[in-house]
Amino acid sequence: MNTGSFLYHLVPYDPDSHQYFGNEYFSIERKFSEDSDYSFMLGTFLNSQANRCMLIGVRKDWYQVSDNVVIKGVYSYAGEFFVDAFENCGDGGIYKTSKEKFGVAFAPYIYHAAQYNLTDYFGVEAGFILPGILVMSMQWSF
Repeated sequence: MNTGSFLYHLVPYDPDSHQYFGNEYFSIERKFSEDSDYSFMLGTFLNSQANRCMLIGVRKDWYQVSDNVVIKGVYSYAGEFFVDAFENCGDGGIYKTSKEKFGVAFAPYIYHAAQYNLTDYFGVEAGFILPGILVMSMQWSF
């Protein structure tokens, strides 16, 4: 379970972007098998325009640095979904552009990070979403 994300838009910088701790990010993740490097991820967050979006993706553990540190990537769809709570993700930015062109507001998210596990049940991570959003969050394991 991932919670408590901090994000900051480095590029392109937009002072009106919804950022810092206000994104209300929450996701759950499940490995495909106990020894798999891949996990399925499902979550929700407020995008840069403060619209509720759904996140569906895959996490890949690229490199196990030590028992406590892993380099990982998340590749996901973020946007509208057929459930009412996620039907209005496209009021601005890339979401608005995709809604105008495809009829559905979405963005592909490519996220790379280093995760440091403080215990078997709690870790912190820091990374970036392409093209330039700095992200930090907490991960709880059960």
